[in-house]
Amino acid sequence: VGEAFAGHPYPGEVGPLECVRIMTGAPIPQGADTVVMQEVVSTLAEGILLDHGQIPGQHVRKAGEDIIEGSIALQSGVQLGPAHLGVIASLGLDKVKVSRPLRVAFFSTGDELCPPSQALGAGQIYDSNRYSLAGLLRSIGVELIDLGIVEDNRSQLRQTLLDAASQADAVITSGGVSVGEADYIKSLLDELGQVDIWRVAMKPGKPLTFGQLQGSWFFGLPGNPVSVMVTFMQFVRPALQKLMGMQPQRALQVQLPLLTTLKKAAGRAEYQRGILRQDESGRWAVESTGTQSSGVLSSMSQANCFIVLPAGSTGAEYGDLVDVEPFSGC
Repeated sequence: VGEAFAGHPYPGEVGPLECVRIMTGAPIPQGADTVVMQEVVSTLAEGILLDHGQIPGQHVRKAGEDIIEGSIALQSGVQLGPAHLGVIASLGLDKVKVSRPLRVAFFSTGDELCPPSQALGAGQIYDSNRYSLAGLLRSIGVELIDLGIVEDNRSQLRQTLLDAASQADAVITSGGVSVGEADYIKSLLDELGQVDIWRVAMKPGKPLTFGQLQGSWFFGLPGNPVSVMVTFMQFVRPALQKLMGMQPQRALQVQLPLLTTLKKAAGRAEYQRGILRQDESGRWAVESTGTQSSGVLSSMSQANCFIVLPAGSTGAEYGDLVDVEPFSGC
């Protein structure tokens, strides 16, 4: 008795023994409740013939099946991604209330550090930590304030910390948090703010400092490149997400068989870099990237997971089930 197109509905009502030809996206006409695909419809001189097996209500998207009226479409504390933006648009909203991006200031410390654009001097190494941190911070959507490299000079470090705290919600440093003669971060934090945590029972990443600095939150990360990434992923990222109003999720852990032998000393939890592999039958297992020195940054680029060994463990043997935290983007 008529046709219905997306954006052009059939204006009448469908009665008994009547049907309307309908296109995908068109609203169901009044009086109809079922759509039959045209592939199973035969046109006859006196009308149409449907195949057996049609079910009332089939191929119809009902109003409210996506989001029921009065329900919560998006919880607060969600970081908006592509799907969330689509949901907001599907509700006819062109504006929503959001939190501003968290401002995070970060810098590296150490006389031995050299920017990648310059030639190395005697006893120097290139500063990789700021670039790893910048990538990790961008992945959670914060506003970056890169303050560069600061020498092992107490007065210069003090001023940089004050400058960082004056413009950022959180301050992150790498290096200078140990107990060497040129490690000033902890004593400066004692002077300018408050130390809440100093050192954690983990490897790599033992010399981790956390506290408050002139109204900002402070994270003092170790100087070793792998330690920087591990402590950021285990401590700093969930803390920043909490500050952003999000609900941090505990890292996914699964148990998988080990394809190598791992050694460790009891006393500290270890986050060893690993590689998840799938065999020909589709079964997953994990193996070590090799040497676990906290200075071997290339192992993080090869790894796609942490093999987590608890504090009391002394290692694991081939075939043992071990806890694995998958990650990506490193």
